[in-house]
Amino acid sequence: MVDTLLNVLWFLGIFFVGILIWAALSPFETMGWWAGWFGDTIYEEPVPSDGLLRRVHHDTTSYVLFLSGVGRTSSETLSHRERVFLEHLAHVAAKTVIIDDVFPYSVNNLSLTAQPIFARFWRRALQWKQHGPRFAGNLINLRNIFQILISIDKRYGPMYNQGVAEVLFHGLLRYNYRPECEMPVFLVASSGAAQIAVGAAPYLKELVNAPVYVVSVGGVFGSDPGLLDIDHIYHLYGSKDAAVRWSNLDAGRWPISASSTWNRAKRQGRVSEVCLGAMCHSGRGSYLDFRAKTATGQPYVEKTARTVSAVIDEAIALRTALDLSTVGGEIAEAQS
Repeated sequence: MVDTLLNVLWFLGIFFVGILIWAALSPFETMGWWAGWFGDTIYEEPVPSDGLLRRVHHDTTSYVLFLSGVGRTSSETLSHRERVFLEHLAHVAAKTVIIDDVFPYSVNNLSLTAQPIFARFWRRALQWKQHGPRFAGNLINLRNIFQILISIDKRYGPMYNQGVAEVLFHGLLRYNYRPECEMPVFLVASSGAAQIAVGAAPYLKELVNAPVYVVSVGGVFGSDPGLLDIDHIYHLYGSKDAAVRWSNLDAGRWPISASSTWNRAKRQGRVSEVCLGAMCHSGRGSYLDFRAKTATGQPYVEKTARTVSAVIDEAIALRTALDLSTVGGEIAEAQS
């Protein structure tokens, strides 16, 4: 009995030491990209338009870049719930180009299953995640969580976030985005990808020279400096989302931290928080659940998609009103 217990403790010790070493080595991918070791190639996994997503309209008014949660291994591995959500969003936001083939957990859009050294390992991990044992498959989640921690780190975050911004900009250009048109861009991000969206948005704004908004769907993010540079962040959350509640424990979110970027952004009117009801973070009863319904019979995924669409419409309307008031002020000044 004692020997068995010692063996278990030894195994756990080795496991946690391995995790710590893995975490310590995680920034080297970003540092290698920054140093130019991997070249400046942004990899593409183009997915043909299905008539709804990745479709450029003649009367397009905005672009949406969807940043998935931590379970993703490439730009093509969206979950079924995520695909259903994006299809709903495409129906209700008919004048918006929705781009879902970017991988926010890589500074050059290279999928885990295409990496030169560990591709075979990540393909096996993806099989574990899909067919079991699921615990082993969660290595994908852990790896992507480390990338989120890099995004918020003050030392490596600026490098990582700039790389992701270039990946996002490249994704926009592939679908006929023209920076000279100053068309608004919305980063719709779920779970930990919201932190990456907040971190990358200021750099993306410099590249597109247009308004950039973050729409967090149950997003987890810290008091990032990017909050003061983006045009607005809309934080959609559910009352049963434990992950969102845990993120509120960040000291930068506390009301007493008056000088934190989160509280400064709120005072500047850059933050809107919207409760979607009794939704949880993932799985059944989550924001993207197409079986669970509200009291009025509306599927959760439909409510989430319609709320995101309403946010896009509101942001565009406010921006248009601001532009018109600016033009009106210039005309009045010219006439005076």
